[in-house]
Amino acid sequence: MWQSYINAFKNYLKLERSLAENSVEAYLHDAEKLHEFVLLTDPELSPMHVSEKHLMNFLMYLGELGLSANSQARMLSGLKSFFKYLVFENLIQHDPTQLLEPPKLGRKLPDTLSFPEIEAMLAIIDLSTPSGTRDRAILEVLYSSGLRVSELLGLRLTNCYFDAGFIRVLGKGDKVRLVPIGQDAMHYTRLYIDHVRATLNVQKGEEDTIFLNLRGSQLSRITVFTTIKKLAAEAGIKKTISPHTFRHSFATHLIEGGADLRAVQQMLGHESITTTEIYTHLDRDYLQQTLREFHPRSRKK
Repeated sequence: MWQSYINAFKNYLKLERSLAENSVEAYLHDAEKLHEFVLLTDPELSPMHVSEKHLMNFLMYLGELGLSANSQARMLSGLKSFFKYLVFENLIQHDPTQLLEPPKLGRKLPDTLSFPEIEAMLAIIDLSTPSGTRDRAILEVLYSSGLRVSELLGLRLTNCYFDAGFIRVLGKGDKVRLVPIGQDAMHYTRLYIDHVRATLNVQKGEEDTIFLNLRGSQLSRITVFTTIKKLAAEAGIKKTISPHTFRHSFATHLIEGGADLRAVQQMLGHESITTTEIYTHLDRDYLQQTLREFHPRSRKK
């Protein structure tokens, strides 16, 4: 049902509005993401019965996944065009987006880094130093897998399944999840483990902890925060940056690149924020495929 209306919308954008291919794809992307959300929350809901409340739930969900207010606003703009088209074709009488504004988030989300900004931060790290090798591995893992800083610091050697392309993460509420990890992140983590960590005098109790300071103790949250802020400043980035910025950038780049909402949700370790339970188990191969196909560090290969 939805697909036929989205296809008709595509023809309208091309023939009636004569939009460029990139613009058409952007509008279709927004409509398709709403369709994905509807399939997860209310599969019987047709485009003609979408209400303002449905759309607000959708935007809230995107915010919970990590999309910035700007990204939500851009997506809402595309949805406004879709529903205006339905009004134009007399398929609906009322435009549910008419009075809708992007939700005001209770807390300000960290700025989202663009892919070139992330590349710039990675490029200035000095890999000739032990701390530089470690910091490169940390940033690669944060951006590759969308981890919280507490999850990063809690990573264990025995929870890395690099042969399978996954890491085992202990998240909020002691919930465990398997998250795919990209080739670059695995490469630099192995480099750190083999050439830096192996030379440290590892303190008792930290034998299985991956990321350590140069004294062999578990790395602190403050060290990760200050390192990332320092690298951002050196790269000339004026935004407010924290480790969580990489988590939001991970989610934003995947979703805006076309990744399935459920896959991103599962990788982040989120449960549903709507009244309907939409947390579903996805095949591990599918999660890996999502990372390879839609993550910028994988697509550029």
